[in-house]
Amino acid sequence: MRELRRGVVDLVREEELLGRLREGRPLRVKCGFDPTAPDLHLGHVVILTKMRQFQDFGHEVIFLIGDFTGMIGDPSGRSKARPTLTEDALQQNAATYAEQVHGVLDPELTRVEFNSKWMNDLSAADLVRLAGKRTLARMLERDDFRKRFGEGNPIGLHEFMYPIAQGYDSVALEADVELGGTDQTFNLLLGRQIQAEHGQPSQIVMTLPLLEGTDGVQKMSKSLGNHIAIMDPPAEMYGKLMSVSDELMWRYLELLSLRSQAELDKLRSGVAGGGNPRDAKMSLAHELTARFHGEGAAARAAEDFARRHRRGEMPDEMPEVSLVGRDGGLPVAEMVRRAGLANTNGEAMRLIAQGAVRLDGERVTDRSLLVEAGVTRILQVGKRRFARVTIAGT
Repeated sequence: MRELRRGVVDLVREEELLGRLREGRPLRVKCGFDPTAPDLHLGHVVILTKMRQFQDFGHEVIFLIGDFTGMIGDPSGRSKARPTLTEDALQQNAATYAEQVHGVLDPELTRVEFNSKWMNDLSAADLVRLAGKRTLARMLERDDFRKRFGEGNPIGLHEFMYPIAQGYDSVALEADVELGGTDQTFNLLLGRQIQAEHGQPSQIVMTLPLLEGTDGVQKMSKSLGNHIAIMDPPAEMYGKLMSVSDELMWRYLELLSLRSQAELDKLRSGVAGGGNPRDAKMSLAHELTARFHGEGAAARAAEDFARRHRRGEMPDEMPEVSLVGRDGGLPVAEMVRRAGLANTNGEAMRLIAQGAVRLDGERVTDRSLLVEAGVTRILQVGKRRFARVTIAGT
């Protein structure tokens, strides 16, 4: 139980979970992912790691792709309605999900479902009956709905259907446990209620924290440029993980590592006893890079990082700079200036012409280079001036 409890914020209710575990049967553990973007990042892996822990204990894991709910758009944590995606876009994104999650979940033991399978079979009368048991007052208990309503911001009627549809997913799957981020608490608890209305035992709800991005402040998000994508190249993934702070490293280990709590306790004790936290960070970077790219790729990424950072080429500590790009990126000269490594764009251009500017250890020769948004790069000017620059798209 200690492993299943690790990293969990809320558990509703623990006594119910213990009771079902005592029954000795595999529990059906569900988590839904709406395919609203083509790639997953480590923020999603927090939930996947908990699913894998259930899997390792012999329980049935259901990876639910919300191709129906994705057409509504999850309003959780949103100040306005999500843009509606086409069915084609959802299907294209969904096609990539199964491949990506198998870096965490055992493909032989993972049940993949699409909620359109049962939601498309519901009649209009069925949907009216489902919605008829909910009240406006109850729906406005959600923080995001209440805030939008209080500020006079519009709430689409279809958005109220999202948590109802998610709750009905639990009925269709007869879920014993549903996992989700802390922003999903309302939806998950509504699932308990809807199951009870359908004569089923109410699911146990487990919420996990929203993972901070590489900046250590805001929730990991591709739009903020602080994410680490599952499909990032090995060297990039390894480097991003090595760039997180020592404090954030422990949170990543707790929420993303598949190692036992006893192993993590030993690692923490070693650092507390005088060990170098960089060694613990390297073990984190290696574990996650190997999980998604294989041991060989992780070893090569570690060697590349050591060559560029630990052999005098780059310092371990450097200023962190967040910039907003445009048109998918930022001109390199402007990047140098806005990072504080040159006073003007003209000076930055001269530094590039002199061969004094490097990105991730590679000399920049093209003064018209557009540095893409959504990634973190190591910017170097001369021998001693460095900045870790994250460019967010507009």
